[in-house]
Amino acid sequence: MSLVSPVLSDEKNQQWYEEINRLPEANKADKLNEQLSEAWNEFLSGCHPGWMRTSILESWKRSLKKNVDPESFIYHVVPEDELAAILQKNRELIEVARGVMQDLLAYNPDGHINLTDKNGVTLCYCGLDLTPIGSVLSEDELGTNCTALCLIEERPVYLVSGENWKINLRNRRRQCAAAPVKNAQGKMLGVLTLTATQDHFNFQTLGTVQAAAQAIYHQLILQELLVEQRSILETLNEGVIVIDKHGMIKNANRYARQVFGKYELTGKHIDRELHPENMALMEVSSCNDCEVVFTPSPGYRISCLMSLMETSNGNRVISLKEDQRIRAITNRVMGVGASYTFERIIGNSSALTETIHNAQRAARSSSTVLLTGESGTGKELFAQAIHNYSECNQGPFIAVNCGAIPRELVQSELFGYVEGAYTGARKGGAPGKFELAEGGTLFLDEIGEMPLEAQTSLLRVLQEGEVVRVGAAQPNKINVRIVAATNCDLVKAVEMSAFRRDLYYRLNVISISIPALRERRDDIRDLIEFFSARICNNLKKIRPSFSPQALEAMLAYHWPGNVRELENMIERLVNLNSGLEIDASDLPDEMTCQQTVSGRDESYPLSPELQHDAHIKMTPASLEKNEKAHIINLLKYNRGNIRETAKNLDISRNCLYGKIRKWEISLEEFRGDK
Repeated sequence: MSLVSPVLSDEKNQQWYEEINRLPEANKADKLNEQLSEAWNEFLSGCHPGWMRTSILESWKRSLKKNVDPESFIYHVVPEDELAAILQKNRELIEVARGVMQDLLAYNPDGHINLTDKNGVTLCYCGLDLTPIGSVLSEDELGTNCTALCLIEERPVYLVSGENWKINLRNRRRQCAAAPVKNAQGKMLGVLTLTATQDHFNFQTLGTVQAAAQAIYHQLILQELLVEQRSILETLNEGVIVIDKHGMIKNANRYARQVFGKYELTGKHIDRELHPENMALMEVSSCNDCEVVFTPSPGYRISCLMSLMETSNGNRVISLKEDQRIRAITNRVMGVGASYTFERIIGNSSALTETIHNAQRAARSSSTVLLTGESGTGKELFAQAIHNYSECNQGPFIAVNCGAIPRELVQSELFGYVEGAYTGARKGGAPGKFELAEGGTLFLDEIGEMPLEAQTSLLRVLQEGEVVRVGAAQPNKINVRIVAATNCDLVKAVEMSAFRRDLYYRLNVISISIPALRERRDDIRDLIEFFSARICNNLKKIRPSFSPQALEAMLAYHWPGNVRELENMIERLVNLNSGLEIDASDLPDEMTCQQTVSGRDESYPLSPELQHDAHIKMTPASLEKNEKAHIINLLKYNRGNIRETAKNLDISRNCLYGKIRKWEISLEEFRGDK
């Protein structure tokens, strides 16, 4: 029996213990117990044996000071409800430690092993000389003992029987070794203690207990990592399925279980029971972001984006993302959506108010809507507002300009395609705009420009509620609200066989005509204010005012480009104007009163008063280009009145006199003009 480990014993006591170790094996225990018995008597008489280990002697002193009775041996057990809470709190430690303790006991068949928490409360035990669950082995309760000393010093320790404080423990002729169990942060979780007979206790025993405590530590770390990994897998926003080499599903995380809903995954064969279309997953070694459709039962289709990787042992790991969710994320990242609402439509004219009212009623229906109106009237703005006012406002809003897609790509852009559908088709295929708009609204602008062959496919979508990708054999069910728009006369297009009659009737379920700007002149001032404020804010410029003459000219103009033309013109004026006011002279040439009056569309006549004022006062040719003619016009109208002419020009009379002198204009001929 080797009593000490040279590394752990106190240096000044090393010599005495080495002398004990040199004794014949049969005499070591008796000699040691005899010496410790004498030391005990000396300690009680007030002497402190200098040859004893310092840690033991200090523990004896603390035990004496705390009035721990060395002759009375009764285990103190914590109350039942408190014990239940302690055991629950340490359940993982207990589960991990049990196996290690059983392995340790196999090498110490006559021993006893117990595990305590960081307060010395016994959590579990195995072997002989059992310690009750819940018994407290702290120094305050039992005085000097191996478990208590380990708790205090937080390092591996050993005790021979004579070093214990309690007399019955000193007389048992047993040795103890204890090692702390710590977590990854180095904090004490508890103590593992081995008690063995002198015959089975040697210098390796302490190392064995320490190794067992380390094994518990490593298993706790592994357990923590496994729990963390499971937690991560469960919280991932993609499905993870693990398949063994025979194709059986071993595990599936929360997301994967949600994707397949009522279908139990664990224990199912990935190919035979979930039926992926067009591929056998057990024949695929790897793939990345491939589209796959599972059909676990007839009529039930689960469309996903799948990646697959084969592991070194032949298993496969599959990650899945639902197509609908991927599309929603893509739309959000790309900024695809509807930002306009009916509240954001500027204007209060009766024509606009009636149109908004009709659009709001249409939005509450799921029927197809056809928006008609000239270019620039704001048809897409109305389409977005209809989407946001409808029940599908949480879904995507996808806008497609049918006239901007190359004729040969219309089918694949709208309806998608499968892999190998045509030369250059992307691997795995791609969804079309209809599938991307699932659960939301698809806005088909310039529907009149759609090729006839695509019109046929569109009619099928509207009638059957399903799309067939280019090159595919099976259709995909969709749930999409259709809003179409056109600035051409579809009735004439039908008569000229440029547009399918049946498609026109299918689109024209609810028809809404967007009024031209000249039909809602009462809104022009509000639109000017709105656009100038927004544009100046974007350009970080002070917003200029519009002179009465400029406003009258803009009100008189027939606006062939509608609201879009007005917005573009305001942006041009704000960019080019360096002053704080925009006057009639700043307006573009096409808004000259001569052009407005003589070149206007006769179906939109101006009032006689507005014609007269526009012709005389609002000549929009700039002073730089035709200043003399402009001044002569106004002088003639005002019969040579300098004050009125200067007021019309928004300049001082002195300034006007200077220009008259500059252009050598004779005032008399105007004053005499009757």
